[in-house]
Parts: sequence; C-alpha cells; structure tokens
Amino acid sequence: MARAFLIVMDSVGCGGAPDADAFFNAGVPDTGANTLFHIAEACASGHAETGRSGPLTMPVLDGLGLGAAIRLASGATAPGLGASPQGLWGAATEVSKGKDTPSGHWELAGVPVPWDWHYFPDARPSFPSDLSAFVATAAGTKGILGDCHASGTEIIARLGEEHMRTGWPICYTSADSVFQIAAHEDSFGLDRLIALCRAVAPRLHAMKVGRVIARPFVGEPGAFTRTANRRDFAIAPPAPTLLDWVSGAGRMTHAVGKIGDIFSMRGVGKLHKGKSDADLFEHLMGLAGEAEDGSLTFANFVEFDSLYGHRRDVSGYARALEWFDAAAGRFLAALRPGDLALFTADHGNDPTWSGTDHTRERVPVLVHGAGAGSMGLVAFTDIAASIAAHLDVPAEGPGRSFL
Repeated sequence: MARAFLIVMDSVGCGGAPDADAFFNAGVPDTGANTLFHIAEACASGHAETGRSGPLTMPVLDGLGLGAAIRLASGATAPGLGASPQGLWGAATEVSKGKDTPSGHWELAGVPVPWDWHYFPDARPSFPSDLSAFVATAAGTKGILGDCHASGTEIIARLGEEHMRTGWPICYTSADSVFQIAAHEDSFGLDRLIALCRAVAPRLHAMKVGRVIARPFVGEPGAFTRTANRRDFAIAPPAPTLLDWVSGAGRMTHAVGKIGDIFSMRGVGKLHKGKSDADLFEHLMGLAGEAEDGSLTFANFVEFDSLYGHRRDVSGYARALEWFDAAAGRFLAALRPGDLALFTADHGNDPTWSGTDHTRERVPVLVHGAGAGSMGLVAFTDIAASIAAHLDVPAEGPGRSFL
C-alpha cells in the first residue's frame, strides 16, 4: 500500500505572491521578496561565503524542479539552479491572510484560515493591561517583563538578569500572531514555564492569537542561551485536516518536528521530536524504512526559518539548504516503490529583506514518485488533496489533486 511523506522546508519561499504588497517588513512591503532567488544570487556573487563558498548547490531538489519552480512563481532565474526537472514540479499560492506557521501549515493540510489573526501593536506596552495582569497572576508574580515586540535572543540578553532576580516572566511578541514567554530553566523552572503557557493559551486563543510559545533559556548574565525545549501551544485548526482525514481512514500518521504543536496533536498517531534539524532528519530516514504501509509522515524542518531567516543570515541559510539537499538525496534513495515524497514550504523568510519577519511568497512544490512534468501554479490546499488521492483516502477540503 502506498505511503506519503509531506516535508515542509520552513520559510523556503520562491517569490511571486500576488498579494505581497499587502504584507510588510519594517514598513516595507514584501513586493519582490524571494527567499530562494536572493540566496542563490548572493551565493553566485560571492556574498554568502561564511562557512561555505561559491554558487548555491542543490542538485537533488533542483533535479526535481526547484529552479523551474522559482521561475514559474516569480519569473526569476536563480543562479546555479538550472537543471531540467526530472520530477513533478510547480509552485503554490496561499490564500490565508497570514504569513505565519499555522496559516501555512493548516492550508497545506487542506484548511485555509477563515478568520483574521490578532496581532499586538508595535508599541510599549504591546499587551492590554488586563492580559498582562492575567499572565502575572497565572505565573504567581506581581508583574511581567518585556511587554513589547522583540527578538528572542535580544530580549533575553537584555532582561534575563532582571528576570532571574525578580522571578517575573519575560513576555514579548513579533509581527506574527504570537505571545512568547521566556524564562530560565533553572531559576524559574522548565515545567513551571510549560504549565504557565498551557494555562494562558486558552485566553490568547480566544483573542485569535495563533500561538503561545514557551522559550526556555539557561546560562548566566552575559551568556544566556535558548535551549531546544521550546513548546508551542497553537490554536486548534477550525476543521479536519489532512492528518484527520488519514487517521480517520484508519491509517497511521507520523508527525516529525513541530507538526504536533502546530496541529494541537489532532490526527497525530506518533510524534517524533529532536533538538535539531539533523536529529529530525534521522527520524525521517528511519521512517523511510519503517513507516507503515498506507501511512502519512508530515515533517517540518524549522532551522531555515528560526536560525537563519529571522536573523537575516544569508550564508547560514545557504549552508542549511545545501545540507538539506544532500540529506534529501539519502532520503529519496531509501524510499520504496510506490512511495510519494512532496517537498514544499509554508511561507518565505527572505534573509536579504528588510526587518526580521516572514515574507509573503509562493512556495515550491516538488514531488518524487509521481512522474515528471509541470503542475503549474496550484493552491496550498491542492497539496493536501493530492496526498489524500495518493493514499486513497477521502479529502474533505477545497483543494484539487494535481496527481
């Protein structure tokens, strides 16, 4: 029985979103943002030489149609990505009004977001006073620290010492619909931080804030570091997703990385977590050999976004892409006849762009195991419909299969 692997390269967009002018980074519209093209351009011009050198090299995914997908999505020809596609390829356009993790993943899984997310203003304070008081009460403290838009590493460096002295949690947000709480694993306690986020999440979800995120850190003043024990509490999808369709048909579903958090564990049969994308890829390799007949594996690789996109690190992003491409070659070689593997993304995060936020972009759709050719421009929801068709399970969403 056929198996399917849906692999999300978090933030690996390919430009061309028709509504990019309605989304902004530091006051600049996302018009022209193109994560893959601008990284390839920087590599070819010698501006991404830290830890690597030369043109962007991704022969495996380019062989499936990566360069062709960039050209289709945006009209741009990415240097070094000019292979003749040997897979089924195209580019997908999102309709949900967010350029964030839940919006992208839910729509890839067949469910566009039917509401407007709540975003906190870039002001001081960012949060309503009653919300801040509620969080402080839940934490058992007299107040909170932060209460602003901030980079996670920056705010921990700035407020970590005061947090350790007072015990008050550090609360901050970003251009995403998110409420983040940072706390020291030792002085505040990891279990206490997770319990705090779990307690306040329903209040934030009722406001249509997409995620409450626990951001633990360790260390001493001047040398704080975030740990891998991040935990997301996401609002539940408003309708059954691909995971529910497959599990409802009696099939096994595997969630690799933060997929379980994004979907509030709905439809997830088994969760596979790790401290790095390298760890997660070993889980994916194991599932290539061991996943059950008829199963769905849904994987997210977050470090493109979290370590390099938001930090506007072009060299680091390029290194991650080249590492992933080599790993993808190992993975594809381990698949069985009849398996389908689909590589895509949830949004963009152009490391050459202004600001630090995600960028509104189309995303590549690269399919191994379904022949070769162009599927053209498709909808995010078409990905869920196509995987359901491959697995021969009923699809409940608005998408149409391109298989």
